[in-house]
Amino acid sequence: AEGAIIEAKLDKGRGPVATVLVQRGTVKTGDIVVAGSEWGRVRALVNERGESVKSAGPAVPVEVLGLTGTPEAGDDLTVVESEARAREIVEYRSRKRREARTQVTSRTTLDQLLKDRKDGERKILPIVVKADVQGSVEAISAALQQLSTDEVAAQVLQANVGGITESDVILAHASGAVLIGFNVRAHAEARDRARRDGVEIRYYNIIYNIIDDVKAAMSGLLSPTLRETFLGNAEILEVFNISKVGKVAGCRVTEGVVRRGARVRLIRDKIVIHEGKLSTLKRFKDEVKEVQTGYECGMAFENYQN
Repeated sequence: AEGAIIEAKLDKGRGPVATVLVQRGTVKTGDIVVAGSEWGRVRALVNERGESVKSAGPAVPVEVLGLTGTPEAGDDLTVVESEARAREIVEYRSRKRREARTQVTSRTTLDQLLKDRKDGERKILPIVVKADVQGSVEAISAALQQLSTDEVAAQVLQANVGGITESDVILAHASGAVLIGFNVRAHAEARDRARRDGVEIRYYNIIYNIIDDVKAAMSGLLSPTLRETFLGNAEILEVFNISKVGKVAGCRVTEGVVRRGARVRLIRDKIVIHEGKLSTLKRFKDEVKEVQTGYECGMAFENYQN
């Protein structure tokens, strides 16, 4: 079978999900598929009504679950005969993409920057973008490129779907770029690397805010200071239903500290699913101001129960 990827995203509970329009043949659950530079075994097929189906024929749109990562919109999806063949194709395509990106990046970030600085015509603001959905990546990249003027330009070095990884931080550090995360978070290693290398990571959930901040940075109005102070991370072990209070999350603090009244983000599979404020922080039955790493506590969020 063959088809085209219309959209791809990182879903909160299901992992990488690709929306596919089947063009030839039939895609079935259990098939091994290659989509762009990603592959996987089809775990489930979901139709436009949200129902699971066993197969999808020509001209049928379905969501495909089971890929190892998020492909790009416009990629071809192909069913192959074995895992070995899928890995071979993916490795070849990944290598080709990496080579093409390296050529473009090195040309634009080194030759072009040197030329622009020598001419004194244009200043460049390099940017690396990571988002939760392919459509958002394209919209942000297009919007940032439209901000360019004769004197200053925003240059998107790389734009991908997924959480912020250590390699993204290394690229941003090497090219002096700002790292933008749209509805995604940085992995722990990436945060540590960014702190060590002095790379700025900015998190957003509204595209207009990205455009406003980049426009201000291009105008020289925005000082390179972090807007938020990282306090700590906690892992939810169990959720309890308590009458008159609602749902309380039983957590263990895995890093830093947790403070009452602090702002919180609820993250599932590296995707932000809620931003809000901590209304309750308890150790056993006592209200406490903060809880240190390694201890367990109960948390409740303001106006959020899911």
